[in-house]
Amino acid sequence: MRDQLLTQTKRLVVKIGSSLVASRDDGLRIAQIVSIANDLAQIHASNRQVVVVSSGAIVAGIHPLGLKAYPKSIPLKQAAAAVGQSRLIRAYEKSFEKTGDKVAQILLTHQDLADRKRFLNARHTLTSLLKYGVIPIINENDTVSVDEIRFGDNDNLAGQVAHLVDADLLVILSDVDGLYTADPRQNPSATLIPLVEKFTKSIEQTAGLSRSQESRGGMVTKIQAAKHVARFGVSTLLLNGEIQGLLPSVLQGSSGGTFFLPHISPLNSRKQWIAFTLRSKGLLQLDQGAVEALQQRGKSLLPSGILDVKGHFNAGDPITCTDEKGQEFAKGLVNYSSHILQQIKGQNTRDIQKLFGTREYEEVVHRDNLVIL
Repeated sequence: MRDQLLTQTKRLVVKIGSSLVASRDDGLRIAQIVSIANDLAQIHASNRQVVVVSSGAIVAGIHPLGLKAYPKSIPLKQAAAAVGQSRLIRAYEKSFEKTGDKVAQILLTHQDLADRKRFLNARHTLTSLLKYGVIPIINENDTVSVDEIRFGDNDNLAGQVAHLVDADLLVILSDVDGLYTADPRQNPSATLIPLVEKFTKSIEQTAGLSRSQESRGGMVTKIQAAKHVARFGVSTLLLNGEIQGLLPSVLQGSSGGTFFLPHISPLNSRKQWIAFTLRSKGLLQLDQGAVEALQQRGKSLLPSGILDVKGHFNAGDPITCTDEKGQEFAKGLVNYSSHILQQIKGQNTRDIQKLFGTREYEEVVHRDNLVIL
């Protein structure tokens, strides 16, 4: 299964970690960027489409600005990103010029993908670039992003891009060989896990938080990204990007890295967008009957099953559903504002019509706009 999925990949998103392309002390790692570009050019020449998501802008800006440490404040991070991003894309452009490939820079914020119209516009742009043989190089727009609109880490961004371009495979290149049974830097007896068929709790517990300021994520965010893209039928390959020629070799069937199989019942594009791109504006706590109706019988959410309403949101906003214990289990687009739901929660639909007159919707969240997480 692994070899078949890898060798038949036609469109892949390759996420490149900060440590691979830049260092705090020396700036850009030009030789490593050239090495990665050569590998990607080889893959591109084998009739595959490649989309790059590259970290490293902030780290690349530290040395030119003469900073003594990784910036902590948002304005200084944005300044470093502004300086580093231009140098980073120039290094990629020069490296790919040597292979005869064209590149395009695209900077995204979360709002670009949270808005459905902008999401589709971005998809059309990327599709056109791929049609003309261009390799898009994407990064978060760190120069303008703040906590409310940032993706948070480029592993998550890469997962969003894989959905955006309908990729077959997400490749995450970092400075480790893959997912281990324990942190190999702390436990010498840790062994590499070559294949992950299901995302169990034990698999997720093997990931530890990153200890590097330069990285916003770590193994945790890589597993999260792999889990998310698996839900819409995309495989993930976690691989060491320091080893030249490894990625092209693995795509031809060689061993290496950790491979995550996709979900057997993938979500469609719209439900994937609801589940993993949109950010919840509020929370609905449901009784056990409502939880079972949504989870087991595929029903829509009615007002009678709502125990509590938290947050401030409007009709059409994304919300999260929890059970009586507060465990999140679903996400969807709500038909009513939080103000109205506070008044109609727990009530029968017929009673609501008597109190408020005819309502536009019977359902609080229609099953077509609901995703079980």
